[in-house]
Amino acid sequence: MVTPPEFLTAAGHPLRWQLLTELARGDLAVRELTSRVGQPQNLVSYHLGKLRAAALVASRRSTADGRDTYYSLDLGRCARLLAGAGGALHPGLRLDRPAPGGAVTGSVLFLCTGNSARSQMAEALLRRHGVDAFSAGSRPRAVSPLAVTVMAARGIDLSRARSKHLDEFAARSFDRVITLCDRVKEVCPPFPGHPRPAHWSLPEPADRPAFERVADELDERIAFLLHTLAVPSDKEAP
Repeated sequence: MVTPPEFLTAAGHPLRWQLLTELARGDLAVRELTSRVGQPQNLVSYHLGKLRAAALVASRRSTADGRDTYYSLDLGRCARLLAGAGGALHPGLRLDRPAPGGAVTGSVLFLCTGNSARSQMAEALLRRHGVDAFSAGSRPRAVSPLAVTVMAARGIDLSRARSKHLDEFAARSFDRVITLCDRVKEVCPPFPGHPRPAHWSLPEPADRPAFERVADELDERIAFLLHTLAVPSDKEAP
């Protein structure tokens, strides 16, 4: 008997697919997932356990409320497993993630508490792709020298970056608002014409290796975000 590819086994259940769909938009706590999928918490927790066992979903304890745990979808692993699943059926069905088709457009606001590291790094990484990216914090403080150093090693100059309070953007409309720390998620105000913010639960980096890990994770998440900002080629203006 041929065993189905790992991704299909893990994601094939309707509720697990629904959970993956929600987590593809951003990191969520169990209580949030329970509300969105309309299922009891014990059932949601059971299927989250299956997804964690398949290493499709990871968890991090909230730094704002230690009772909460945020779940995140490993989009990179999903991409690799999906590519393999197609190839397992027929070599012509192997999927390799292409670059976004069409122009990448829109505006994105990244938020963290201090606007000193994570959100500054995310803004700079996304701006490198030609997207109007901005960042701010609920309690701004000076930009971290380690953020400047880590970004400089990636060819990005943060030496003149300025920390900003999120109030500076209160009247502005964005295509995406993304919170990067658990504390700012709890105090994030609504922005004009924008749906609820997405959340990427990233721990606050404290040393050079941690800053490197955050930069790597932001780089990967932004690579997937670009696909949601791309205008399909057949819809571009002539």
